[in-house]
Amino acid sequence: MLEDKDRAQFSAMIDGTEEDYQKISAAFGDFSKTLPDRVLAHLQMLKGDFGGFAVDRFEHSLQTATRAHKDGRDEEYVVCALLHDIGDLLGTFNHAELGAAILKPFISEQNYFMLQNHGVFQGYYFFHHIGLDRDARDAFRDSEHFEYTAQFCHLYDQSSFDPEYESYPLEFFEPMVRRVMARPRDSIYMKEDGEAVI
Repeated sequence: MLEDKDRAQFSAMIDGTEEDYQKISAAFGDFSKTLPDRVLAHLQMLKGDFGGFAVDRFEHSLQTATRAHKDGRDEEYVVCALLHDIGDLLGTFNHAELGAAILKPFISEQNYFMLQNHGVFQGYYFFHHIGLDRDARDAFRDSEHFEYTAQFCHLYDQSSFDPEYESYPLEFFEPMVRRVMARPRDSIYMKEDGEAVI
């Protein structure tokens, strides 16, 4: 916990001084370093949440990432596979967007598109069974990332509900998560030289 001397003294942001914002920036720098810890802890909250599936959402996440890793995908892609459904608990109706938003500062445009839209693309495999349009993903047909996202869903996401599959443990993926999330490549809080300031 910060001591009073280490905290800003304003009650409205408009009254803040450079000294106040230096204190806030320092605190943010320390806090941002623990983001991977918070993300990994949240991912583990998916344990025991089956949602009607044969495996819980945590195991589904591990399976998806394990399959991507075994297929030779790069580290960023594997981390996206691991965290693709992390939004399930808080974003019941928009989980894909939530997961994408968490990783957006750290990943490529194509991986962001894949995460943000995988829910609609995944629907190709089941929407017709629940009265929805299985071809809803066709709304994105003109995107340069359409096939990339369709491939993610086909190869890794839709096939990762196997109770007999031996996934790598979360500990295997933790260093990857930490490396991918070590430094944002895009943030409103970055200077032109790439330094994160808050």
